[in-house]
Amino acid sequence: MKYQPILASVILALVLFVFPFSAQAASSSNVTSSIMNQGVAGNDFSGQSLIGTEFTSVKLENTNFSNADLRGAVFNGTLLDTANLHGVDFSQGIAYLTKFKDADLSDAIFTDAMMLRSVFDNVDITNADFTDAILDMVQVKKLCINASGINSKTGVDTRQSLKCK
Repeated sequence: MKYQPILASVILALVLFVFPFSAQAASSSNVTSSIMNQGVAGNDFSGQSLIGTEFTSVKLENTNFSNADLRGAVFNGTLLDTANLHGVDFSQGIAYLTKFKDADLSDAIFTDAMMLRSVFDNVDITNADFTDAILDMVQVKKLCINASGINSKTGVDTRQSLKCK
């Protein structure tokens, strides 16, 4: 009787060893649409619903996202030089290791967005809302130099949303 739990454990171990469960890797791209390494630079995504779309390691220079719904979207290792993001809603989005150079971010909503390790060079953030967005402090200081205006949809002052001094 005292050997019964040990015997049951040995039998279970043998069954699992002989008939193992198959393991399957999961990624977020299994549950969201993903654009990876595709030639989409210069495309026109203006006004489109791109909720939860992932843009991974892709060059998006001169791409038009104006007034697109990018809530919860992910830009990971993405190049957005001279991209038009005027009026986009990027609430709760993620931009990690993303380069915004000469991009139009005016009147955009970045509420609760996580934008760590992203670079903002010579971008237009007039009327943009960065409320509760997470950015590197160096980038916040850079953005505060030219921050101005009030977002047309949220009514939030750009300088206040960035907590500029």
